[in-house]
Amino acid sequence: MVTNVATALIGVGDMWIVGQLGDAPTQGAVDVGAKLFAALFTVMNFLKTGTTGLVAQAGTRSGAQEQAAVLLRGLVVGLAIAALLLLAKPLLLPALLDALGARGEVRDAARIYADIRYWSAPAVMANFAIVGFLVGRRRMKTVLAIEVAYNLLNVVLGLWLALGLDRGIAGIGWSSFVAEYAKLAVCAAVVLHLAGGDLREALRARVHLSLASLRPFLSVNRDLFLRTVVLMVAISALTRLGAERSAVVLAANGILYQLFVFSALLLDGFENAAQVLNGERHGEDDRAGFVAYVRAILWRGFAVAAGLAAVFGVAGEAILASFAATGAVAREAQSLLPWLIVIPFAGVASFVLDGVFVGASWTRALLLSMAGAAAGYALLLWLTWPLGNHGLWLSFVLFLVLRTGLQLALMPRLLRA
Repeated sequence: MVTNVATALIGVGDMWIVGQLGDAPTQGAVDVGAKLFAALFTVMNFLKTGTTGLVAQAGTRSGAQEQAAVLLRGLVVGLAIAALLLLAKPLLLPALLDALGARGEVRDAARIYADIRYWSAPAVMANFAIVGFLVGRRRMKTVLAIEVAYNLLNVVLGLWLALGLDRGIAGIGWSSFVAEYAKLAVCAAVVLHLAGGDLREALRARVHLSLASLRPFLSVNRDLFLRTVVLMVAISALTRLGAERSAVVLAANGILYQLFVFSALLLDGFENAAQVLNGERHGEDDRAGFVAYVRAILWRGFAVAAGLAAVFGVAGEAILASFAATGAVAREAQSLLPWLIVIPFAGVASFVLDGVFVGASWTRALLLSMAGAAAGYALLLWLTWPLGNHGLWLSFVLFLVLRTGLQLALMPRLLRA
């Protein structure tokens, strides 16, 4: 859980730093850039979640060498994806900015940020696979240390470049770029220390990287990829529809979204636990232990969600104001505070169940539940449009609740299979 807090702070840090520049279009541009890389990079997070589940299962079924083989498959797939993204950059980057509704000053600033950060794609993809491997091996303290150092480096560089050297939004882009490659260097060193011998053995056995051996990995990750694409489309609707209203609304929604991401990644710590613990129980066909872990993790998740809601209830207005570039952005963000309080409760069960489904490799069912919730979300956005910006956030909260309902509806049949 603490590891995911560290991960969340990189987006929160970028939004806070740009807030100190005192310009609403620039703050909106960072939100657009964050959503753009959510579409490009976070959608590839299946490399992490898929690797975690398969490594956890391999630990109870096949041993350390098969775990190393899973990592190698993740790296091969991840670097292939990064190469395709870089080749597609001239066409893909403008298309994504258009899709997110970026216009005028917001678009110009977002393009500067995105042009720099885009080149971190190889490091991001490799880091997904390596962190997934380490989580699957229960090396959470190691991952925590890496993530804390990564975030500290990003914030320090961002402050120095954006504010100290007056590089503005370009400085924020460069800080993210440098921090990502530094993280890769450390991750690679850690993995070689922990599993260098197993990796060398897996490389000697070429069968581990054949198309036949990659097929199960690709099958699991195909469903996770499509599920994440649907999720990113749903999240991007917040940006596009907010941008259609005004730069102030876009910036305010960006602040709220980053705090949602912080909450989600904190609660996603329970998803990581479910991936590993339920993956191990599934690997040993222990149904009773599997169900017991689901209940235990859910209760703990709701307890943390209550704590988050209490913090936002007490200090939410001050927190939101500290991020705002202007008084108008602060007032708009503060008007949305009730949604920030509700979101942890709305999302926690779906985050935990994501981990349960991934750990058990029920990825097709996970995709179907996400698609069903997204269809309901699209209808809700249309129905709530007259409610203005509050309608956007009401639709998003109900989208999270609908996801949980569909996942719970599918679980009994999956457990009997």
